[in-house]
Amino acid sequence: MIQRIQSIWLFLAAIALILMLFLPLISKENTTTETEIHTIGLYQDVVGKPGSGQMKEQFTPLLITNIVVAVLCFVNIFNFKRRSMQKRIAIFSIIAIIGFAFWCSIFAQKLPGGIDGAHFDFGAYLPAVAILFCILAIFGINKDERLIRSAERLR
Repeated sequence: MIQRIQSIWLFLAAIALILMLFLPLISKENTTTETEIHTIGLYQDVVGKPGSGQMKEQFTPLLITNIVVAVLCFVNIFNFKRRSMQKRIAIFSIIAIIGFAFWCSIFAQKLPGGIDGAHFDFGAYLPAVAILFCILAIFGINKDERLIRSAERLR
């Protein structure tokens, strides 16, 4: 049962959430500085000087939440014997990812000068991708349940 498709979808959801640790969510460039928000913290670079990035503020609660939600999706892979529990945890993961994305948007407002003129980077879209993967995992779990019910009818 661990080879089922929902395991792959849950693994991809966990990977998408782990990628959020390394990719910027939102960035803004002024004439002298470029500011990026990651789930780890607020980084500021001097324009024209590569490698001059400094962490101005650390977002520890956001970092911990990101890791917990990613681990939740990954650990849910191993609930393959209890499909109803796996489905409930996947639904809870979707709710947790929505809350995490909302919380990321609140932290994005800490960008100096506000979010006016800022652009969203690839990391901002990863929660939506993770939610999509969790929904596809739920569809896979439902398909497994239908398959098992039909096999029990044949007995």
